[in-house]
Formats: sequence, C-alpha cells, structure tokens
Amino acid sequence: MNDSRSQIKERIARLPDAPGVYRFYNLEGEIIYVGKAKNLKNRVSSYFVKSAQHDRKTLRMVSQIVNLEFTIVNTEFDALLLENNLIKQYQPKYNILLRDDKTYPYICITKEPFPKLIATRKLERELGTFYGPYASVRAMHTLVELLRKLYTIRTCNLNLTEKNIEARKFKVCLEYHLGNCKGPCEGLFSREEHDHNIEQIRHILKGNIAPALQHFRHKMQEAAADLAFEKAQEYKEKLELLENFQSRSLVVNPNLTDIDALALLSDEDCAYASYLRVVNGSIIQTKTLSIKKQLEEDDSDIITLLLVSFRNEFGSSSREVITNIPLSTALEGITHTIPQIGDKRKLLDLAMKNVLYHKKEHTEKRGQQEQVSKERSNRVLLKLQQDLQLKTIPLHIECFDNSNLQGTNPVSSMVYFRNGVASRKNYRHYNIKTVQGPDDFASMHEVVFRRYKRLLDEKAELPDLIIIDGGKGQLSAASDALKKLSLYGEIPIVGIAKRLEEIYFPEDSIPLHIDKKSESLMLMQRIRDEAHRFAVTFHRDKRSKNSLNSQLETIPGIGKGTTEKLLKTYKSVRKIKEANLEELVRLIGQQKASVVKNFLSK
Repeated sequence: MNDSRSQIKERIARLPDAPGVYRFYNLEGEIIYVGKAKNLKNRVSSYFVKSAQHDRKTLRMVSQIVNLEFTIVNTEFDALLLENNLIKQYQPKYNILLRDDKTYPYICITKEPFPKLIATRKLERELGTFYGPYASVRAMHTLVELLRKLYTIRTCNLNLTEKNIEARKFKVCLEYHLGNCKGPCEGLFSREEHDHNIEQIRHILKGNIAPALQHFRHKMQEAAADLAFEKAQEYKEKLELLENFQSRSLVVNPNLTDIDALALLSDEDCAYASYLRVVNGSIIQTKTLSIKKQLEEDDSDIITLLLVSFRNEFGSSSREVITNIPLSTALEGITHTIPQIGDKRKLLDLAMKNVLYHKKEHTEKRGQQEQVSKERSNRVLLKLQQDLQLKTIPLHIECFDNSNLQGTNPVSSMVYFRNGVASRKNYRHYNIKTVQGPDDFASMHEVVFRRYKRLLDEKAELPDLIIIDGGKGQLSAASDALKKLSLYGEIPIVGIAKRLEEIYFPEDSIPLHIDKKSESLMLMQRIRDEAHRFAVTFHRDKRSKNSLNSQLETIPGIGKGTTEKLLKTYKSVRKIKEANLEELVRLIGQQKASVVKNFLSK
C-alpha cells in the first residue's frame, strides 16, 4: 500500500547513514525516479526539507511521491552500478534516460561449427559473440570487407556439422569458385584452419592487430623461402591491407594501452557526450549522443553514469579512464585522470572535438526546427488576421470556456496562446462566484469581467484577440463585460460555435464561414479545444473533491476541518478505509479515528 506523506517522512527519519540506492513511486505504483546516495538519509531527506532550493521539475516530482524504497549496498561504487541497471530496467520519468534514436550495428561471430561473420542490429547474445556497437555503418562494413579479404570465411547458412559433411549433403557454391570460400561444406577446408582464422579475426575486432600482422609477415617470409612468390605476394598484400587499416585508426601513438575516454559538455537543457574506446593506440569503438536533462543533475553525476553505461554497452574492461570532468564516484579497480598534457590529453581533446561538433549540429538542428515552427506560426497568424480582418497580427490570444454538469460546480477556464503556441503557465481557472444555477451567459460575463478588470488594475498586457467558446449568446455576454470595462472595440472578440464551426462577431447575426481546411480555422479550433479540455478537467476535479467532502461530512461528528485533513493526506475515501487505525489516530485523534473507521467499515 502506498505510504502517505507523513509516513514517508517517518521512513526517512529511520533511513540508515549508509550508501545505497533509493526509488520513488507515484500513486499508480510506478517508479518515477531512481537515485544513488553516499548517505541515504541525508540525500533522500534533502528532497523534502530543502524545497526552496529545488527547480520546478524537482518540485513537481516531489509532489508525486507517495512511497519510497531503498537498497543498502557496501560501497558508493556498488550504488552507482545498481542505479545504472535500475534506470535501464524501469526507464523512470524523471531520470536521464541513457538511450538515443539509433539502433547501432554490431559485428557478430556466430556460435556454430565453422562460425560466420555477420553484421546485425539485433543484439541476441545466444547467436554468438558480438563486437561493437559501431557508430558508423560505413566504418563497420569497411571492417567486415577487410576481414573477408584477409581471411576466407564462409558466408552460407548451411548446417556444417561433421555428420552432414561426412554424408556429403552439400556441394560447393559460386563463392568457392570465385576464391572467397575454401569449401568446408565438402570437407576441403579443415575446421582447425577455419577456427585459426576466426581467432585472428577476434583479435582484430578487439583492437589487437599485432598477432595478425605477425602471422601474415611469417607466412610471407615462409612462402618466399620456399620460392612460392605468388603466395608470398598474396600475403604481402594482406599485410599491407592490415598496416593501412592500423595507420588509419592510430590515435596518437601505439604505446597507449587500453583506455576509455569520455568528454562532456552541457547547457541548461541538454548534456552532450563523446566516448572513445582505445586499444593499443587505436580507436576501436565510439559513440556520441545528447541527452535531455530532467532535474538538477550535476555534470559529475551525469558523466559518471554515462561512463558506467558506455563501459557496459561496449563490454570495456579497460583499467584506465580519462575525462574532462571529475567523477562523482570513484570506480573500483580503475585509474581515473583528467590529463593536462601529452598523448592522453590529445586523446581527450579528440573526444572534446567530437562533443563540440555534435553540440553545434544539435543546436543548429534545434534552431532550424524552431525557425520552421516560427515561420509556420507567423504564416498561420497572418492568415487569421486576414480572415478575421484584424488591425494587428494576433500574437497574444486568450480563449474562455464554461463547464458544468446539471448546474453543479460551475467553473470556467481561460487558456493563453503566444505566437500560436500554448503558454500553460498563463492558463487560469475560475470558480463561478456570483451566478446561481446553470447560467452559461452570466458565467461567461463574470469570468471575462474578472479577467480583464484584473489586467487593467495590474496594468498588464491585454490580448490581441479574445475567443469565446460558444455562439451568439456567450459572445454577447462577454461583449457586455468588455463594455463595462470600456474595452469593447479596443480588443477584437469572436465566438466559435461547435456545431458548424461558425465564427460570430459582436452585433452581427450572420456568421463567418472559414474554409474547413484553412490553417487559421484549425488554430482557432485547437485553442477552443484546449480551453474546453482545461475547463472539463478542472470541473471533474472539483466535482470529485466536493463529492468526497460530502461523503465524509455525512459521518456523525466529522466536520469540514477533519474532512479536509483526511483528504489532504489520503486523497480518496478508499485509501482512508485502507489506512490502519493507528495512522488515523495520529492524524485526527482517537475518538474521530474510531468513528471514521467504524463508519467506513460498514
């Protein structure tokens, strides 16, 4: 059962002063955030006692927490690993999600007699051993092509078991006659030789080219000694292919051992990272990505989480990592440095160069999207100005709608659009104060008058256009409110009727019909629908709350104050009913708790 806020605070008080991982749950029982901590009690309590220091997103997350769980671990490093795994498993709403749009390709050596070399995007571990992922598809295919030139590896899908080969079930294909395969299907190529080639390929894929170079150099010299000059030339060409590949992939010098390099840059909204995995002086794997920040994540936390994620993804066992930002957690058994000079600094600069380029590309793309969106909005608003014959472009639009059910709980809403885009922070709800019963016109008059009287009193910006959800009656009521404020004629106002999507102007009985496919009408419909949604949601919440209040206030001896205290803590009658008596006693006292419990149990 979900804990109440008071119960959460009690649990926090009992949290241990130890490293661990904590998980926050919402009302639906979903994990909304996973975090690690050097000290569980201090970290978790900071969410609830330092609210003034939190940003808007963190406050929103905290407001949704109804339960928490935690796991104690031995070290902060163990907490980091567990946090990483839980984030990937549950993808919580408020965590940075370590994923991107692309499905990167892998090279796989299959697990079968006479293994094959295949390129795939599906990471199915039972298929064989995977190498990658590769950020560039072209680079991966170039590597596969190189390996097939160096070694004759079969490409067919035949089931080459010893039994099938001995039974002569297969015949050599065109690949054999072209010299691309040595015919293991007919027993023309031994499994030992094939496995030796596969072992050489494994070394190359891991970035260790030395055994392959030594093998081809030895074979070339051996063939030359036997005066087999054509064979020696063949090995020489393969040796040159491999040396060219090594020279292209060299970073700074071949004396650099296994190193993971990670560079990070961030702005207010995003973090940009570039990872390089280096083996024997060669970059064998890379990945660059951008991730959207969710809460108040520190750069050191982000880079630490990314480093663990990348190492898991690429299967890195490097004992040395270099970054441009200090890690928030020491990695056990791994040396971490921020190099200032030398070859390692050059390697880090290369990662940083990738980050800067990726950030520039991402920013330009985002700017282009915003520009396209702005141009479209300007075009639509110009069309709306023409259709409604307005004096100015309606950059600031406000729309009103009423909601009530059989006259109960009447409410209104106002939505605010700037440059054709919803500005939700400026939305307003209105409880109807002066109208008794279901009177749509009077309700509209009240809320329009209240809205613009306040704007006038505060000397705030007035809209360029007012839209009323309704026909002539609602529009007339809203116009009367503007007249009382001497704003009639100063602000353009129209009504949009749902049935035929007709546009009404004040004191004009003939509606305007705009083409149903017109972007300007679609914008008005979108604004009207948003106002309706906002009003209905508010009305539903208010009706639900009043219903709960009424239900609880029928309990003898339970008044409004006790009712509000119960609902503020438990949110629903069902949760009050499920709460144990001790909890209720702590909240409302022994006598009232017994009355509530007995009444609801019946």
